[in-house]
Amino acid sequence: MDTLLSEFDSFVRTRTPALLRSAYLLTGDQHLAEDLVQSALARTHRSWSRLHHSGNAEAYTRKTMYHLQVSWWRRRRIPESMPGDLPEPRGGGSAPDHAHQASLRLTLRAALAKLSPRQRAVLVLRFFEDRTEAEAADLLGVTVGTVKNR
Repeated sequence: MDTLLSEFDSFVRTRTPALLRSAYLLTGDQHLAEDLVQSALARTHRSWSRLHHSGNAEAYTRKTMYHLQVSWWRRRRIPESMPGDLPEPRGGGSAPDHAHQASLRLTLRAALAKLSPRQRAVLVLRFFEDRTEAEAADLLGVTVGTVKNR
């Protein structure tokens, strides 16, 4: 049993940053993203005994995140705002151009704020996670036509 717990702990530590980036793009808010990832990881933990052997733990967690987000959209009809900061990617490289990054971040934030939550989810799945229309439709529980129209 300790091995299962250790494997789950390792999964959480290594995959949480990537899951948080996706969740932030889905929710538009850092705190909501953290809640979404935490809820998805809790469900993943409950199913860990069957997931750790299959190698599908991350896919399961991401699908759970999308389903939770869709159900949250259906429950609450609150006007959205995007007060959080975009998470910075890890890694090095040459010195960043902060003015360009700030401009790009503001442009992206303004564009995302104009989209509905479902449109934002389609963008995250199609372009950030490079999913096909069929995969995005399956993950969101909608038809391919709905994905194309978003």
